[in-house]
Amino acid sequence: MKNSNSQNLRLGIFVIVGIIIFITAVYFIGNRQNLFGNNSVIVSVFKDVNGLQRGNNVRFAGVNVGTVQSITIVNDTSIAVNMRIDQRTMDLIRKNSLATISSDGLVGSMIINLLPGEKADVAPVPVSSGDTIKSISKIATADMLTTLNTTNENAALLTADLLKITNSINKGEGTLGALIKDEEMAVNIKESIKDLRKATGEVSIMVNNLNKITTQVNFKESVAGVLLSDTTAAKQIEGIISNLEISALEIGVMTSNLQQVSFDLKNGEGTLDYLLNDAGAVDKLDATLQNIEEATKKFDENMKALQHNILFRGYFKRQAKLQAEEEKNKEQE
Repeated sequence: MKNSNSQNLRLGIFVIVGIIIFITAVYFIGNRQNLFGNNSVIVSVFKDVNGLQRGNNVRFAGVNVGTVQSITIVNDTSIAVNMRIDQRTMDLIRKNSLATISSDGLVGSMIINLLPGEKADVAPVPVSSGDTIKSISKIATADMLTTLNTTNENAALLTADLLKITNSINKGEGTLGALIKDEEMAVNIKESIKDLRKATGEVSIMVNNLNKITTQVNFKESVAGVLLSDTTAAKQIEGIISNLEISALEIGVMTSNLQQVSFDLKNGEGTLDYLLNDAGAVDKLDATLQNIEEATKKFDENMKALQHNILFRGYFKRQAKLQAEEEKNKEQE
């Protein structure tokens, strides 16, 4: 009888302890999942939840403030995620906050991070239960690994190409290989550089000489100064050049005329050719001049006869008197 009572007592104590442990575990698990206490629900819509599940944590500034209550597929591009948030942190979350899905470490479970929004001129209002906040997408770990894989492949290809280029250079192939391996070309390049330095030195000396000449020129009194600074002299020189151009054109015309005269003389054309080459024309010209001379003598004799004629004597005397007066006036002036 005593043994059964002690066994019942032990069984009762074991059951009570088990119930206490179960209640404690339920309390801690429920408290962790925000099943107890005052909670509010906010919503965010994502294009891809990247493996997010119910019960995953929701963090704000790195602190767990809630859990994922439910995930609902709205359409092929929208997935609504309901988050159960502790009422004590609702005043810290603003309406312009942003929600993003990330992993808890490299291989941890997915979580939702709530980020503060951009600063505005007016302080944003805290969220209320049932509000929807915007979401942003971050690069997932899988995407990062895919990008790294592509980068590694590209790096491998680049390394292979660099190895080919290095081998070609070592073999002396191509222009760069020839520059590195060909000793004769290296000597030619050195000589070219030496000649270039020499030419540069000569140019420098020439420039210095020109500077010296320029400094020695008297720009105020010398001809060079007048040509460089006097605008009047420049205009006169322009006029002289213009006159020279006109003279050159006139000389060209005169040369053309002389060529035509020379051509006519060669071909036996024109009056000049007639006078130069025809002997009879010269005799006729002499006879004509003799006749003119004789006619002039006879005309003088006739004029003298008229001066002594009674009818014309008064006229000639008046003419002689007028001529004498004119000469006298000229001498007085």
